[in-house]
Amino acid sequence: MGDNKPKPVGVWPTVKPFINGGASGMLATCVIQPIDMIKVRIQLGQGSAAQVASNMLKNEGVTAFYKGLSAGLLRQATYTTARLGSFRVLTKKAQEANEGKPLPLYQKALCGLTAGAIGASVGSPADLALIRMQADATLPVAQRRNYTNAFHALYRIVADEGVLALWKGAGPTVVRAMALNMGMLASYDQSVEFFKDSLGLGEAATIVGASTVSGFFASACSLPFDYVKTQIQKMQPDAEGKYPYTGSLDCAVKTLKAGGPLKFYTGFPVYCVRIAPHVMMTWIFLNQIQKLEKSVGL
Repeated sequence: MGDNKPKPVGVWPTVKPFINGGASGMLATCVIQPIDMIKVRIQLGQGSAAQVASNMLKNEGVTAFYKGLSAGLLRQATYTTARLGSFRVLTKKAQEANEGKPLPLYQKALCGLTAGAIGASVGSPADLALIRMQADATLPVAQRRNYTNAFHALYRIVADEGVLALWKGAGPTVVRAMALNMGMLASYDQSVEFFKDSLGLGEAATIVGASTVSGFFASACSLPFDYVKTQIQKMQPDAEGKYPYTGSLDCAVKTLKAGGPLKFYTGFPVYCVRIAPHVMMTWIFLNQIQKLEKSVGL
């Protein structure tokens, strides 16, 4: 009789993937924020994970680990809402065009790339606010921006630098998001099919296994772009008003010359520990939200 329930009508079926995606991402961020904070400090050259954590706790207190949380939540409310929602819309359209058959991996990857670009374009202002708030304590006192929350950061950026400054570093942000979402979204759907259909695993094992695979590929694909993005977004002009990098390509070339290819993977263990659990929890929270919706008939 459950199959005879009327399907939801109106705008809810359209907006549901977006709302579910944003909610799952925000819940995951609340758990992962301290690790993300440590990751940013490592990329800014403040030492190992243990050194960064110890210094933050000693010099700034426990609240330092949650600095930028408001920006992180705003980022998920924009970026993850857009990317997960658009990915489901794109894969649904592609599946309809494929006569209902499972999509091949390359089509899932293309949907992931597109969804990542859409999400990053929408979420870039919140991402910029997050990076600046997390990096603020590493700057000399005279150069600190002292944003109090995400909305204050966005207001100050517009007031001091103009509206277009909200998309400063948007190029590397979009490229990084495309790489991350190609790895995260395509590998997840492919892994679900493998664990469920080929190995015959149950729902819980399938979700955990696919989430783990998704988290690893998201980390491996995106860290080089994340490193460049962070360097661009946190750079300050020197005494002559000149920035250290003219753009993301210049940053990548100078980084390659100075430290070689492995420089782009600075902080990879912590980055993987940060990205993979966030990806895993996003999928797990999303699965639980969808189950809750079904139980109440949404």
